[in-house]
Amino acid sequence: MQQSFSRSESWRRFTDPALLFLLLALLWEKAVDVFGIKRYLLPPLSQVLDSMWTNRANLLLQSWITTQEVLAGFVLAVVGGVVLGLAIHALPVVRRTLYPLIVVFQGLPKIALAPLMVIWFGYGDTSKVLMAFLFAFFPVVIATMGGLAGTPAHLIEHFRAIRAPAWVTFRRLHVPSALPSIMDGCKSAMPLAVIGAIVGEFVGSEHGLGHLILEANANARTDYLFAALVAISLVAGLLYVLVELAAKRVWWRGL
Repeated sequence: MQQSFSRSESWRRFTDPALLFLLLALLWEKAVDVFGIKRYLLPPLSQVLDSMWTNRANLLLQSWITTQEVLAGFVLAVVGGVVLGLAIHALPVVRRTLYPLIVVFQGLPKIALAPLMVIWFGYGDTSKVLMAFLFAFFPVVIATMGGLAGTPAHLIEHFRAIRAPAWVTFRRLHVPSALPSIMDGCKSAMPLAVIGAIVGEFVGSEHGLGHLILEANANARTDYLFAALVAISLVAGLLYVLVELAAKRVWWRGL
């Protein structure tokens, strides 16, 4: 009975969102005609899907370019964020000096830095990767610090009682204890990395989904613009799912 209930809950995790998306799609399709909305303002879903199919080759190409930028920035953010979070937790001098600067920097609107990235690094992929990195970096740092700080005190005392070396305590206790928090930070960082890459493409780019949106807007092709927005949503959703699957795999296998 319990196994059957568990399977039912597992299926509902997929069927419930699918039904909601289907309902929203039907409402979108019918609302244009029912409320007499002009199609250049809001094209029906069928027109958007037709545009996606007609322009599928270019959409796939631009999606792949944006995905590469996002992944590069995300990996840099995870590696840098985890390393810095570990340093802030372990070294008081880093906590006193660097952490306040990071908090101040986080208060800056990242979109305001995008023109500067283009000036410094040009219209190539580097500026987009750095924007993805800047958007995703802080959540990983905070998640790493929170995970390390949340190590149960009684387990720390146990390791001290058996006189475990500092490295063994860190390796066998602090890191496994912080892993769930770090993985949650990575899941929060991935959509932000997508936003960062798109912002970078808005400000200065010759390719990518962000550039495609600007191009469609300049040509008053609303259906193509919506097609690019759908592509961005699909890319972000797919990357999030991949991070979530990777997080589960890391947690199940351990270190």
